[in-house]
Amino acid sequence: MNYELFIARRIAFSRKKDASVSRPIIRIALAGVSLGFAVMIIAIAIVTGFKKEIREKVIGFGSHIQISNYDDNNSFETQPVNRTQPFLVQLKTDKDIKHIQAFATKAGIIKTSDEIEGVVAKGIGSDFDWSFFSSRLIEGKTFSVNDSIRSDSIIISSNLANKLNLHANDEIIMHFIQQPPRARKFHISGIYQTGLEEFDNLYLFCDIGQIQKLNDWNPNQVGGFEITIKDFHKLDEVAERVYHLSSSELNAKTIKDVYPQIFDWLNLQNINAIIIITLMIIVSGMNMISALLIIILERINFIGTLKSMGTRSLSVRKIFIYLASYLIGKGMLWGNIVGLLFIFVQKKFGILHLDQQSYYLSYVPVNFDLLNIIMLNGLTLLICTMMMIVPTMIITRISPLQAIKYS
Repeated sequence: MNYELFIARRIAFSRKKDASVSRPIIRIALAGVSLGFAVMIIAIAIVTGFKKEIREKVIGFGSHIQISNYDDNNSFETQPVNRTQPFLVQLKTDKDIKHIQAFATKAGIIKTSDEIEGVVAKGIGSDFDWSFFSSRLIEGKTFSVNDSIRSDSIIISSNLANKLNLHANDEIIMHFIQQPPRARKFHISGIYQTGLEEFDNLYLFCDIGQIQKLNDWNPNQVGGFEITIKDFHKLDEVAERVYHLSSSELNAKTIKDVYPQIFDWLNLQNINAIIIITLMIIVSGMNMISALLIIILERINFIGTLKSMGTRSLSVRKIFIYLASYLIGKGMLWGNIVGLLFIFVQKKFGILHLDQQSYYLSYVPVNFDLLNIIMLNGLTLLICTMMMIVPTMIITRISPLQAIKYS
C-alpha cells in the first residue's frame, strides 16, 4: 500500500478545524488555478479556431495545391495546359486527395455608368466544387456550368457589388485589355461575402468557356488545376507527390507558396498562444507554491511526529506533493468546465464579435480539439507538480524535536 498517498488523501478530505488558516488560502489558490487553466483552454481554442477559419477561406479561393504552367510567373494571364493530363488519372486514386478541378484566370475591368473597377475573372468548369461559396452567398444563387454551352452568369463579391452599386440579376459589361480589346456582357447570378477583402476586392467567378474564348483556346485547354486534399497537415507531403507525378513543364505550388504572407501571419498566432499558456502555468504554479508552503507550516507538528517515528524526509515530501497534485487537479477540473462552457456558448451563439475589416471575421472563432485539450491538461499538471518539489524542500530542514516544541 502507498501510505504516502493514503495520508495525502486523508489530509485532502479532512474537515478538521486545524486547517482554518490554510483553507481560505487553498480556495484562493484553487480559484487562481481554475481561472488560469480556463484562460489557457480559451486561448488555444481561439488561436486554433482563428487559424482554421482564415485558412479555410484562403483555401476556398485557391484549393490546397495549384498546378499551372512554369511560364506563368504568378501572372493572372496564364499559359494554357492540356486538360487531359495522364497524371490526373493517378492523382484521382490518391487516398489523400479529395477533389481536382480545372480553372483559368484573366484580368479585366468592370465599367458601369458611374464607376470603374479592375478585377480578375476566374473561370470554372462543370467540375467546380461550389460548397465554399454556396455557404457564403448573401444574395442570389450560384450558376451551373455546361461543357457544351457557355454561360454568361457570374458571381461577384459584396465588396465589388457595393462599390459598383450592383445587385443580383443585374447586367454588367467587362472589358479585357488585349489585342484586339474585347468586351463581354455578364449576368450577375449571385453575390458572396467571405470577409477576406484582399480576395473579395479582386475575384469574380465565371464560366471557364468565356476565358477560353477570350484567349482563343480550344475546349481542351485550361489555365491549370486545383487540388483539394483531405488533411491540411499532409499538405507538403501530398504536394511533393503531385510535383513528381506532374509533367516537367508544369509546376505544383501549395496554397502556402501562393500566399506566404497570410500563412506567415497565421503562424505568428502560435507565439501569442505559447506566451499566454506559459504565463498562466507560471501564475498557477506560484499560487500553488504559496498554498503548499502555508499547508506545510500549518502542519509542522504533524511532520515532526512522522519524522520522530522514523519516516524519511523523502516520504514526507511525497505526501505533500501528492496533496498538491490533488489540489492542482481539482483546480484544473473547474478550469476545464469553465473553458469548455465558454467554447460551447461561443460556438453556438457567437456572443463575442470582431471587426471584420481588421480580422477577416465578424465573430471570435473557437475550435474544439480534444487532443489539444488532453495535451494541455497533461503538460500543465506535470509542470505544476514539478514546481511543487521546490517548496517541499523545506521539510528536509525540519527537525523532529524542534517541530514538536513549535507545536
